[in-house]
Amino acid sequence: MPSTLAQVYTRANQGIRAPAVSVEVHLSQGLPGLHIVGLPEAAVRESKDRVRSALINSGFDFPDGRITVNLAPADLPKEGGRFDLPIALGILVASGQLPGETLKNKEFLGELALSGHLRPVRAVLPASLACKEMNRALILPGQNASVAAMVSSVMIIGTRSLAEVCAYLLEKTYIEPAKPDQSGFKTDYPDLADVRGQEQAKRALLIAATGSHHLLLFGPPGTGKTMLASRLPGLLPPLTEAEALDVAAIHSLTSSSMDALWQRPFRTPHHSSSSVSLVGGGSIPQPGEVSFAHHGVLFLDEMPEFARTALEILREPLENGEVIISRAKGQECFPARFQLIGAMNPCPCGYLGDTQRNCRCSPDQVRRYRNKLSGPLLDRIDLQIEVPSQPIQAIMEPARNNVSEETGSETLRDLVIQARNKQQARQGKINSQLSSRELFEVCALGEKEKGLITRASGQLQISTRGLHRMLRVARTIADLAGSDVVLSPHLGEALQYRQLDRQSLE
Repeated sequence: MPSTLAQVYTRANQGIRAPAVSVEVHLSQGLPGLHIVGLPEAAVRESKDRVRSALINSGFDFPDGRITVNLAPADLPKEGGRFDLPIALGILVASGQLPGETLKNKEFLGELALSGHLRPVRAVLPASLACKEMNRALILPGQNASVAAMVSSVMIIGTRSLAEVCAYLLEKTYIEPAKPDQSGFKTDYPDLADVRGQEQAKRALLIAATGSHHLLLFGPPGTGKTMLASRLPGLLPPLTEAEALDVAAIHSLTSSSMDALWQRPFRTPHHSSSSVSLVGGGSIPQPGEVSFAHHGVLFLDEMPEFARTALEILREPLENGEVIISRAKGQECFPARFQLIGAMNPCPCGYLGDTQRNCRCSPDQVRRYRNKLSGPLLDRIDLQIEVPSQPIQAIMEPARNNVSEETGSETLRDLVIQARNKQQARQGKINSQLSSRELFEVCALGEKEKGLITRASGQLQISTRGLHRMLRVARTIADLAGSDVVLSPHLGEALQYRQLDRQSLE
């Protein structure tokens, strides 16, 4: 049998990237066998049995002779069943059962069942983005098509089986290019108007949404901390197309389908979560909760109950907006620009300072409980606000006296969008992302304001980082007030939101 060579293009999965892989198939004389080289993992090595059965059950001939499959580049690890379809097509081209020119300007992904049907694979969105850059069409399982089609200006062909792929390539059948699944584009968030009372906490929530500031809510059990936190995504502006692609690309690493594609993520890990589950890790680096909350909200309920090491490892992502994971098999950088919302009780029993119940904790117990949140971590949380118990009369009043359109999520979202537009026009980014140099340019203070900051920082012992974060909050408050400059009332309100700093000195 004469030697024959075929080449098929596909994509590997490496973090949120999709490096190009060339599947080279060589048929030659020799003992029958299929050999795969190019650093394949176990699932890739097993593909030879899936490919053989899929070809036979799809009505094709499996060549007699020695078949060598090279997955280039050889030093890039290959994992998963995503290479089944390109390997099968390479064998068909090398054996003359499929013209090689039909594969021109196309890339292929898909796991094959023994029957020849295609099964969905993970991380198709990074592959779709890469195909857009190369101006190639992407042919993949139909279950993945709607997610891959989120990327505009790239042809996505969703197919059901190997036979259908070949019929499409030979122009024996026509397949409509896939379109994004519109059902996942709906946004449905809880309304802030459902929360009765807690006006100061609502104000803090509005400021947090406007400047993308981190927020810590503390107060007795049952005062509405979790309810308030769950309303934050509804105050944030809708995801832009670029942000939605970033979010979907991360989530596609662990799921072959996507729900609520345009929803801002709201992640609520349990307090027993490990450091790896929060920031990512593993022998092959995988993203954690902070990356899955990218462009959204990470809510840590009962924050002091998390392991100290798990909380401390959040410090770098809060500062840098990314997570770099280094392992023996490689290094990956995952985006992690999220808003942290924490909730905690004031003491172990939960009733310190409560007007309705007495606290049973000793001063030592309270100190140990609060020390679970270190100073450096609290420094990175811009807003610290108490959520006190509400009078029963306020809760039992008719809804019309408590629920106002002025405190509804839709109305407040409009205010957030207007203020964020001012920030983008002024500095090209939102206030929480201002560097130290940019901060003092947009927060030029008068002598009165400088005196206030000097006195407050001395009394509250605010660190330089805490001072910068307080100034960013003041800049956000000024934006909500429509002021071009930061004034004393804006600084005074920002200082009010450092309540744990004040209580630690009492």
